[in-house]
Amino acid sequence: MKDNLKDLVAYTHCIEGIDTVKITGTDTSTIINAAAEDKTVIIIGEFKNPIADFIGTFGMPNLSKLKTILGFDNYDENAKINVTQSTTAPGTPVGIHFESKDGDFINDYRFMSKALAEEKVRVMKYRGTTWDVSFEPTIAGIMRLTNQQQSADDVNFTLKVEKGDLKMYFGDLGTHSGNCLFHPMVTGTLTNVWKFPVKQFLAIINLAGDKIIRIADAGALQIVIDSGIAKYTYLLPAVIK
Repeated sequence: MKDNLKDLVAYTHCIEGIDTVKITGTDTSTIINAAAEDKTVIIIGEFKNPIADFIGTFGMPNLSKLKTILGFDNYDENAKINVTQSTTAPGTPVGIHFESKDGDFINDYRFMSKALAEEKVRVMKYRGTTWDVSFEPTIAGIMRLTNQQQSADDVNFTLKVEKGDLKMYFGDLGTHSGNCLFHPMVTGTLTNVWKFPVKQFLAIINLAGDKIIRIADAGALQIVIDSGIAKYTYLLPAVIK
């Protein structure tokens, strides 16, 4: 349970503006939904192995608090970490009970009701698109982008495919500007010029795991990450100004 919880927090709470996720669980799947408050990032995740105690729909709020609890040394491999059930509606998960081996350190983390979760996590429905460019990012490309972002004034980057190379541009003639090669010789082309938020992109792309980046000429960017425990899909709609 602890590994699942740490994975969920690491791959959702890394995005600024996400402190609540919605869980939809059945016997065969455990789905995670989240969205940044400013709608710059939408997340859909699914655990590889369904969590038996996560049945139903509920919210997990205050992820920063859950992260703190999970970080306590008191909750090692000998600790008791159990999902608690409603006393009035058996089978409905209402929280997680954390108890150290000797019972001398206890925390109870509370879930959010289905109604509140569906109100709080209003995930936009994305009807899909054609992905015109798809590739697995490299460490070298991520490092170039990280360095370039530190010197630019722009909070967004522009994507262009030039002579087969995917390049990222920052700024304009009136600001500090720059560009970098993010990935050489991609398959596909981009004819439209869209902007995407660099802070959110870097927060995602620096997560551990196998990654695939997809870009749609219609104005969307998708990052899929396999953490080993779950698969997370991050959708970044183009910034419209």
